[in-house]
Amino acid sequence: MATMSYAARDSRTMLRRNLKKALRYPSLTLTVVIMPIAMLLLFNYVFGSALGTGISGMPTGSGDYIDYLAPGIILMAATSGALTTAISVCSDKTEGIVNRFRTMPISPASFLTGHVVGSVIQTMASITLVTGAALLMGFRPTATPVEWIAVIALLALLTLALTWISAGIGLVAKNVETASNIPMPLTFLPFLGSAIVPTESMPAGLRWFAEYQPFTPIIETLRGLWLGTGIGSSAPIALAWCAALTLVGYLWARRTFKSGAKR
Repeated sequence: MATMSYAARDSRTMLRRNLKKALRYPSLTLTVVIMPIAMLLLFNYVFGSALGTGISGMPTGSGDYIDYLAPGIILMAATSGALTTAISVCSDKTEGIVNRFRTMPISPASFLTGHVVGSVIQTMASITLVTGAALLMGFRPTATPVEWIAVIALLALLTLALTWISAGIGLVAKNVETASNIPMPLTFLPFLGSAIVPTESMPAGLRWFAEYQPFTPIIETLRGLWLGTGIGSSAPIALAWCAALTLVGYLWARRTFKSGAKR
């Protein structure tokens, strides 16, 4: 129990450190918010009339493309948060603070825990701001309070999964520039899913990839919860993807951190 108590105390200290650092240097957090909002503006007001024509599966009485677009772009705020985690972890590693922490009498797990929990908090705050922007642009979800809770839980689980993966990226990256570039495919992978248009409208090969990549079932689950469209098997598949990515990311980041301590 004493060991767990010390680990929890050290993790809280690391969490406060990372949150204070985020408040002192808010540029990365603002980037997470600005990019999805820019995408909302671009696709809704510039391409919306063309892309929204003929989309099936829209809720009854809704003819606005923003209702189809918003869930995918809001999810993009979660993927964008991966950049901040990778950059922050890599920055600590390259500046030498990680080696200093290893020589101090603190829990080895607290460094990664503080980064991951802090990044999840920052990303969820960014998701809230992007959702608010979507509402201002006309996004009109019909979700009940229980469905809203399910939406928040799914986004939090996805954010946790991507954050662990990004922490591993930050540990293996040679410099901050590399750490900022490696997660970029994660940021734009939702575009190769059902974020912008239905997968049915895509060519056969791209459609197969779009339907079986992780983000499509997550987007469809969010869309179904928010707008009352059919979810089908998307929810269990989305949860399975999130759980698998969380486990893989956690094990990878933990192993990479420990292997670095042995060098």
